[in-house]
Amino acid sequence: MSEDAAIKQFKCGQCGGNIEFHPGTGAQKCPYCGFENAVPESEEDIEELDFHAVLSRLAESEETVENQTMKCNSCGADTTLEEGVAADACPFCGSDVIVTGGSVKELKPKSLLPFAITREEARSAFQQWIKKLWFAPNSLKQAKGAYERLTGLYVPYWTYDCDTVSLYRGERGDDYYTTETYTTTENGKTVTKTRQVKKTRWWPVSGTVWNDFNDVLVLASRSLPKKQADKLEPWDLHDLVPFSEHYLSGFRTESYHVSLDEGMDEARGIMDGEIRSTVRRDIGGDHQRVHSVRTQYSNVTFKHILLPIWLSAYRYRDKAYRFLINARTGEVQGERPWSWVKITAAVLVTIGIIAGIVLLTHS
Repeated sequence: MSEDAAIKQFKCGQCGGNIEFHPGTGAQKCPYCGFENAVPESEEDIEELDFHAVLSRLAESEETVENQTMKCNSCGADTTLEEGVAADACPFCGSDVIVTGGSVKELKPKSLLPFAITREEARSAFQQWIKKLWFAPNSLKQAKGAYERLTGLYVPYWTYDCDTVSLYRGERGDDYYTTETYTTTENGKTVTKTRQVKKTRWWPVSGTVWNDFNDVLVLASRSLPKKQADKLEPWDLHDLVPFSEHYLSGFRTESYHVSLDEGMDEARGIMDGEIRSTVRRDIGGDHQRVHSVRTQYSNVTFKHILLPIWLSAYRYRDKAYRFLINARTGEVQGERPWSWVKITAAVLVTIGIIAGIVLLTHS
């Protein structure tokens, strides 16, 4: 799926300017006259949708939304421009992009986490992150372009719930000790001694384990660096609110390009790690060998949600580096360059210290 990164606009009821959602307040605020408009509270429940039923309906008919898209020549991301705009900067790497045209088919999100960290707070968090980077080039602290391109982005995620039953086969290892006799030489004489030797006795095992999974989170974007995006967790998913376009005002919104069934495949991989941990606990003993696990999934439900991220990129020696900020907690994760001059100097200093210690101990 392509992504939709157009900014949703609402007009101020007092001056007619574009009003924006103000992070952390639960209201829209006009940047021109200060007029505030509370986001209407929704009575809708945050519903878990049946995975198989929705997937079946999608195969028959899927809502289509026509968008004007732009293609980034540097990172390959497809974003959406507002009507009448022919070019823009890519929010994912800061490079120039051109209009290519296209359309997307997508499920609409049912819930989201509103922005809680303001742009100013995000800038401050990025500055603190830069200061803490070891072996970073000194000029990196002058990455002012990153502040100017800081973009508030609602990123698409899937969450999955399900019950699992897993049948396994493996081996249980129990440690035991035996007394071993050996000979050695002491003071020029051969002596006989004993020692305790640890060994493991293995037993074939099989069994069944049950797991209940709730809100297994899967990133539905391919535009963000997944390694850094995953490190933004945990998210306060218990604070999700029903979807309202009022929360989107002033921010970009990305559509998913990881489909519902692709997301479930990734979720199964995440669940498999927990299932295997459960199997090992069920086997018990001092060691475990898991030969096979067969899992059945039932009562599978999902949510399509949007999570808030402050995003920007800075360039260092003609290479783009991206950083992400969790707009709920202020957690910063990003790509960074290294100063090989500083690393080399640190290695030489370490070698010098070790050499000095060796000389002192042998003098």
